[in-house]
Amino acid sequence: MPQEDVLRITTAILIVWIGIILIWERVAPYRKGLSLFREGFWVDLVWYTIIQSYVLKILIFDYIIAPLQTHFNWSDWQFVRDWPIWVQVLFFLFTHDLYIYLFHRWQHANKWLWRTHEAHHSNKQVDFLAGSRSHALEIIINQTIEFAPILLLGADPAVIPIKALLDAMFGMFIHANVRVNLGPLKYIINTPNLHLWHHANYREVFHANFSTKFSFFDYLFGTVYDPGHAPGDKPENWGLYYDFPKDYFMQHAFSFRRFDERALLRYKWFSRYYYLRPNLLRWLSRRKPNPQPSQERIDTYPAD
Repeated sequence: MPQEDVLRITTAILIVWIGIILIWERVAPYRKGLSLFREGFWVDLVWYTIIQSYVLKILIFDYIIAPLQTHFNWSDWQFVRDWPIWVQVLFFLFTHDLYIYLFHRWQHANKWLWRTHEAHHSNKQVDFLAGSRSHALEIIINQTIEFAPILLLGADPAVIPIKALLDAMFGMFIHANVRVNLGPLKYIINTPNLHLWHHANYREVFHANFSTKFSFFDYLFGTVYDPGHAPGDKPENWGLYYDFPKDYFMQHAFSFRRFDERALLRYKWFSRYYYLRPNLLRWLSRRKPNPQPSQERIDTYPAD
């Protein structure tokens, strides 16, 4: 099948899957009352999902993987070239998921690698879009290690969009605010029931439930935390136990140097930048009636 057709099909499937997840979160929520436009929604959608994904795609494929293909001869390493496409997809799904499990576990155990991962845990309200929030350095590492072998080992070009589709679908699924019970399949396939515990702000789950697609890695290596489906088995607090910046650029800067985002608001240039979006929204909606205008303090965060 031509590459363009594969891209069109995978894109169509992804759009349909997003629609399913959106409806699923409204019809059968894991926890009730979570708004679609929750805090941080626009940062996750605009900066992480759209802008960062686009820029890093160019960086990873054009400036990291492409030079590796050009300057080195990989012909002796291309042992997957003659495999059926479905075998290639399963092979890279399994091997990359094992790598992600091990690297993810290392990130939680190493204070420096944790700096590249903490942004992913910073959302206080986790839904299908929350999984897109990841530090740019973490994405560069993981997606280079994910897609470079596919190209360098001689896989069919269709494997990349198929693998990317499955990554996106699983990422949305395990972070989605949905109630689901897969029965015995939970020992093989990861579920929101397990992964939402991983995002909970509890000491006992900080080193648990590292799997992305295949939960059996957690069961195999003894890192699973599975309270089951009994009443009261859901976490009540998500995110980090310490304050984390709300701004995209500040979130990245915070991983290199700790600071108090609110303290920076005493500088006029930062305050103007920080409140640019909410002020712009207020300006666009200035014609709407506002009988009780609020007196916004400078030390408060803008609403997302």
